Amino acid sequence: MPLFSIITPVYDTPAKEFREMVQSVLDQSFADWEFVLVNDNSPAEHVAAELAWAEDVDSRIRVIHREKNGGISAASNDALTAAIGDFVVLLDHDDTLTEDALELMAAAIDENPDVDYLYSDEDKLSLEGEFVDVHRKPPWSPERFRHQMYTCHLSVLRANLTRDVGGFDSSMDGSQDHDIVLRVTEKARGVVHVPKVLYHWRVMPGSTALGPDEKPYAWQAGVRAVDAHLKRLGLDAEATLGPSPGHYSIARVLPPDYRISVVLPTRGDSSVVWGKQRVYVLDAIRSVLARTGHRNIEFVVVYDVGETPPKVIDEVARIVPAQDLVLVPYDGAFNLSRKYNLGVIASSGKAIVLMNDDVEANGDHWLEALVGPLLEHGVGLTGARVLSREALVQHAGYAISSGGYRDAFRDSFSDTIGHFGLLKSSRECSAVALVCAALRRDVFDEAGGVNEVLATDFGDIDLSFKISHLGYRVLYVAEAEVFHFSDRPRLSFNPAALGHLQRRWGIPMNAKDDYLPDF
Repeated sequence: MPLFSIITPVYDTPAKEFREMVQSVLDQSFADWEFVLVNDNSPAEHVAAELAWAEDVDSRIRVIHREKNGGISAASNDALTAAIGDFVVLLDHDDTLTEDALELMAAAIDENPDVDYLYSDEDKLSLEGEFVDVHRKPPWSPERFRHQMYTCHLSVLRANLTRDVGGFDSSMDGSQDHDIVLRVTEKARGVVHVPKVLYHWRVMPGSTALGPDEKPYAWQAGVRAVDAHLKRLGLDAEATLGPSPGHYSIARVLPPDYRISVVLPTRGDSSVVWGKQRVYVLDAIRSVLARTGHRNIEFVVVYDVGETPPKVIDEVARIVPAQDLVLVPYDGAFNLSRKYNLGVIASSGKAIVLMNDDVEANGDHWLEALVGPLLEHGVGLTGARVLSREALVQHAGYAISSGGYRDAFRDSFSDTIGHFGLLKSSRECSAVALVCAALRRDVFDEAGGVNEVLATDFGDIDLSFKISHLGYRVLYVAEAEVFHFSDRPRLSFNPAALGHLQRRWGIPMNAKDDYLPDF
């Protein structure tokens, strides 16, 4: 069994909270641990006495006194240097562990001997002594982790690897845990989530448990940590401040020679939207061109013969240069999946964007945001954040729910960040809608295209499952936002299609979504 080294920098911790923290370690059901406490030159007189008490109460507790204050990373590095355990356990000086925290972590290590980083669910300990805000986390979700330090507490890292990557970085103080976990997971052989609350994060004045805006400097440090991570991976991307403290956005750049094919099925439909008569496919193309700096775009328009007005096709040809336009006539019963497949067959791009014609791109560089992740190894499919014409959320990734599927956060206001920031954070997810989605050509071919048995419904979920089954990641991309003007009903129709999907993938009726466990 592993030896755990619990490491805790201490600075002016109130005596009551300090003793409760230490007692939570003493109460562990798993006994193979050491506890390294580092006094970061606390000016409060009671701290030395409390540390002396802790050292006397159990021989497994050691105290290091710094001669001058160095900050949380410097103190953590002192503890890391002194630690003799196989794994280091990060415990803040006023928080507490559950009694079974180390026991369950040890069991997870036993089941996954190559694991280098483990994390658990957590909650908060309010000022009134109540446990609130349970945070149930997904399996390892690297894209979400770039946008939000969601793993947070309890974090357990293999000690040798933590030293090998350089330990804690004082220039990242405030987001030093985010930074060290980024560096460890870049090289980790395995990452394991223990799906149980093992850590109580105490709400104290000045603590980010009270609110991320309690430490504004931490947000800036987080941007630096994520940006450094992107550079280490060689990704052409830049981290920026996100929509709210503690969240980050990523601006991606596409190589100029990277050809993108936008596949647009259409019948040339039109209607009034926002007080203006619009022909959907024409305005969709105009918005794609206007809202991106990338210019190597091919438009593949799959149009219904006999239904699409010739003047619409003529206008498409006027908007799009001939070398960037492919027209594919379609004559048959309505089958959106088949139209997408025919469009991809006729296309030439390295990346494919599948897009309804009644979509309008919103926000500059949405295309770079949607397609950019596909240049990273292991990403197979990306889906946009979709808003209705009323600016309500229509789609932010699908969630498996009681044997069916639902649009996560449907009908939320567009400016809300959602449950634990999920609405505004790009992240791994189970499935995305083909209202506006992107994938590489080789992944499309490997997955066998869109399932034409699912002519109108659930073809997007089936494609997402196929791509995940092949070992690729499926991402919801919050930075890629589009409007979708159809009054599309919720995903609760067409029981025959749902039955086909469930038979194909064996979704149990009591299934919960891995990436959205609270839905």
